[in-house]
Amino acid sequence: MGPTRTALLIALAALARVDPAAAQDVASAEALYNRGVADMKAGRYQEGCRAIAESQRIDPRPGTLFTLAECENRWGHTASAAAHFSDYLEIYEKLPRAQKLRQGRRPQVAKKERDRLRAESPELTLVLPPTAPGGLVVKRDGEVVGSAAIGVPLPVDPGPHTVSTEVPGTEPWEEEISLAPKEKREVTLGVNLPKPGPLKPIASGAGEGDAGVSAGRRALTYTVGGLGVAGLAVGGVMGALALGAKGTMDEHCGSAIGQSNARVCDAAGLDAVDRVKTMGLVSTIGFAVGAVGVGTAVVLLVTEPGGSEKGGAGTTTATDTRGGAGDAAAGPRTRPGAPWVSAGVLSAGPLGALLGARGVW
Repeated sequence: MGPTRTALLIALAALARVDPAAAQDVASAEALYNRGVADMKAGRYQEGCRAIAESQRIDPRPGTLFTLAECENRWGHTASAAAHFSDYLEIYEKLPRAQKLRQGRRPQVAKKERDRLRAESPELTLVLPPTAPGGLVVKRDGEVVGSAAIGVPLPVDPGPHTVSTEVPGTEPWEEEISLAPKEKREVTLGVNLPKPGPLKPIASGAGEGDAGVSAGRRALTYTVGGLGVAGLAVGGVMGALALGAKGTMDEHCGSAIGQSNARVCDAAGLDAVDRVKTMGLVSTIGFAVGAVGVGTAVVLLVTEPGGSEKGGAGTTTATDTRGGAGDAAAGPRTRPGAPWVSAGVLSAGPLGALLGARGVW
């Protein structure tokens, strides 16, 4: 078998292994390319560029990509044409030498047109407002703009464009803009935040709420009253002890020990003086705390709501369910809790003490 016949058989075998589906794709791509070129020459750039782009998608070829760049250029889409010319040049650099030779003057034309179109293309910078929430979706002409492209001047085609933002669960914000060749514009995007929701009343039985408050009030009354009684008891005991120490002091100070100065005392008298001061102070504080406690308990008993006020219609508490950017979660708003009273010593000295009380009842 001669070498010519062998080569022919190998070629026929290769053709026999061609995938029918792939062959159909090539045929479809060629038909789309031819139709697109015809539309482009007729000035129907929208139809022509779309057909050529579809041909390139089905069967990518350097020549088809170059023609697509030419179509976009004639249509006035400077940024798109520049991008296609740039892609063509990248592919061209990776071609084998034989295929490069078949490209003719296309590389020189592509480089020249790419540089010219880049200079003529407008630039658009999209900026987010400070209140933009997380999860915001930004689009330009229906295509999602990645977060890395926000705030970066990007070349776009001259003419009208649509920019939009959307927060999940809200209506999209949208704006139409138009750019002239070589124009540089910055657009601050708007954002439609979620609308505040209504206050949702949460009904609660009046009996349960009033009963809880009444029980807490009664417990507070008994506690404060008990403290008051204890304070009075301490004041009385310490007062009696102070009187006893006063008698000892009288027996060991001044004229009782032969001294003209009533403040001069012997050792027992000095000890009695110290005990009188200490016990007198404690007695004063005890009586004061007792008076405040008993008085507060009496007020709580007198002002406690009657049975008729505890019944009747139920009460409601409102929970704020509104959300959104800049709206802090306020949490549930409920009725005030149980009454409370706090008593304490504001100041104290050797001659007495100043006490006070504060609370809600």
